[in-house]
Amino acid sequence: MITAADIVTCARAYLGVPWVHQGRSRAGLDCGGLIVRVAQDLGLSAFDVAAYGRQPDGKSLRRYLWAFGARPLAGLEPGAILLMRFVRFPQHLAIASERGMIHTYAQAGCVVEHTLGRWRARVVEAYAFPGAG
Repeated sequence: MITAADIVTCARAYLGVPWVHQGRSRAGLDCGGLIVRVAQDLGLSAFDVAAYGRQPDGKSLRRYLWAFGARPLAGLEPGAILLMRFVRFPQHLAIASERGMIHTYAQAGCVVEHTLGRWRARVVEAYAFPGAG
């Protein structure tokens, strides 16, 4: 069974990978691409969606999470997928870690890990990876 620690370890293997819109490889990833790559690397899901703009709308992002097989969690825990907003609607994804979160952040230009800090207020929902336990 794939654990939260496995998910976090896999996500950390992508630290420093450049931010590329709709990227799905070590040559470049976006926030959704990181989730897709971790799920594929761990054999949890082959689901992917690439036809989206740089500012995805929150409704589509939630639908994609459900189609991906992710299900809402009651709280924030390492290995969870974090659905986040910057302004009004959710439009960003991250993976919770015991240190905070791992995500592909356009402003940083790559995959980074940092504490939640001010980001905690941006978390709308947490989801479990499909098939992880």
